[in-house]
Amino acid sequence: MQQEALSFFSSSFLSLHRSFPTLSRIRFHQFPALSFKPNTSSSSSSSLFKSPDFTNFTSTSTTTTTETLESSIHEKLIYLDSLGIDFLTLINRHPPLLSTALSAVKSVVDYMTTPPINFTLQDFRRLVSMCPELLTSPLNSHTIPVITFLLREVGVDSIFDLRQALRRRPRLLACSVDHQLRPTLYFLQRIGILDPHKHTYLLSCSVEQKLVPRIDYFEKLGFSRRSAAAMFRRFPQLFNYSIAENYEPKLNYLMVEMGRDVREILEFPQYFSFSLENRIKPRHQACAAKGVRFPLPVMLKTNEAGFRDTLEVHFFVLNDSEELIRMKKPVSLPTF
Repeated sequence: MQQEALSFFSSSFLSLHRSFPTLSRIRFHQFPALSFKPNTSSSSSSSLFKSPDFTNFTSTSTTTTTETLESSIHEKLIYLDSLGIDFLTLINRHPPLLSTALSAVKSVVDYMTTPPINFTLQDFRRLVSMCPELLTSPLNSHTIPVITFLLREVGVDSIFDLRQALRRRPRLLACSVDHQLRPTLYFLQRIGILDPHKHTYLLSCSVEQKLVPRIDYFEKLGFSRRSAAAMFRRFPQLFNYSIAENYEPKLNYLMVEMGRDVREILEFPQYFSFSLENRIKPRHQACAAKGVRFPLPVMLKTNEAGFRDTLEVHFFVLNDSEELIRMKKPVSLPTF
């Protein structure tokens, strides 16, 4: 039924969804009528299903069911539109919203937009757009336990910080505490990340599919498990970067083009946070052109003006040093 309703909305009302208040009553003419297939092996059964009384009953039942569903969806459409939430776009992304009771949707909205949580409607619309499951998740058995977990077990300091964490990672609200959030919290604590409230965005990541493979990748480069884990402890954001699109091309440039030892990233894993094309390559090429070699933090962390000034200073110092060396070389006198 959800799929049929979804197809109906997509085909019939897509062009009208920006003017919901002008809609009067939505009719579901395309919903298939419910029917029964008689057992042809029994003539009495066939007669029963063909009787006028049974036909009238099924017709009335179908009409009542359709009108009830129509009314429920229409009420949700009007309510969500009053909040500035695009209902048709939302049900295309998350069809279970069709069968969620309006009272349950209102309970979630009230809980998230009134004290103590107190999101603004603008923030709430953004949460829903990135995590539509919020509107269909049971409030008491799912959403409130997630909020409680973040405050009590993760150690999020305040409601303000809670809102900040959810703005940054709305998908936290779609995660199960028992099957996702708590196992990830325990993993982060085991590798030494003792301030998980500062890295709540990692809690929605799968330990097996995302976190462990990234540590394994650096082990395959020759680092010990302890050294690899220390990198992530020093810079937890490293878990968020893609192996194929970030780690590999930047390591290849570091070792091949820059001629550096891969162990440099143990002390400076933030290397992976800089753009290869916009920061790493231009800075390295500028250094190479002047024959200067900086430690990675000096080369990458300073702003552009600071980098250029430092580069010029080191270039002149390097030239002065070479000139002094030439001047100190003994002069060979001609022999007679």
